[in-house]
Amino acid sequence: MAKELTKQAIADAFIRLLNQYPLEKITVKNIVETCGINRNTFYYHYQDIYALLEDIFEREAEKAIAISGNYENWQEGFVESAHFALENKRAIYHIYNSINRDQLERYLFRVTEHMIVDFVRQQATGLTVAEEDIRYIALFYKHALVGIVLEWVQDGMKIEPEPAIARLGQIFNGNIRSTLERIAK
Repeated sequence: MAKELTKQAIADAFIRLLNQYPLEKITVKNIVETCGINRNTFYYHYQDIYALLEDIFEREAEKAIAISGNYENWQEGFVESAHFALENKRAIYHIYNSINRDQLERYLFRVTEHMIVDFVRQQATGLTVAEEDIRYIALFYKHALVGIVLEWVQDGMKIEPEPAIARLGQIFNGNIRSTLERIAK
C-alpha cells in the first residue's frame, strides 16, 4: 500500500510539473523536490522519467478501460476516458510536443480501441458478423477518433471537446450498424 501511495505521489508531482514545464525541462531533481522524497526513492520505483511517464499512461489507460463499458454510447465513454487529458491539457500538450509523443499516441489508441471494439460489438447484436470484421470496423473508427484528438492537441486544444465529440457522434450515428448490416452473413 505504501509503495502505491509513493508511486502516486511521484506521479502527481510529475503531472503538476508537466502542467508548468515542457517534458525536456523536468528533471528527477525537480520531481523529488516537488514530491518531498529522495532520489533513491524515485529510482526504487522508476528507472527514469520516461518509465514514470509510461507508468502514468498505463494507469490512466487501465482506469479508462475499466469504466468504458458503463456508458450508453461511445461518446460518453470517450469523454470520460479523456478525463485525464482534459484535466491536464497543458501536460498533454507538453508531451505531444516532446520526443515521447509516441507514449501519448499509444495511450490514445489503447483506450480508444477498447471502447470502440466494445461499441461495435454492441452494434452487431443480432447480426452474424465475423470477429475480424468487427475489429476492422473498430480499427477504422479508432484511427479516425485518435487522429481527430491528435489534431485537437496540435491546434492547442482551444475548443471544448464535448461539443466536437457530440458532433462526431451525430456523424457516426447509424453508420456502424449500417455497415455491420451490409456485411452480415
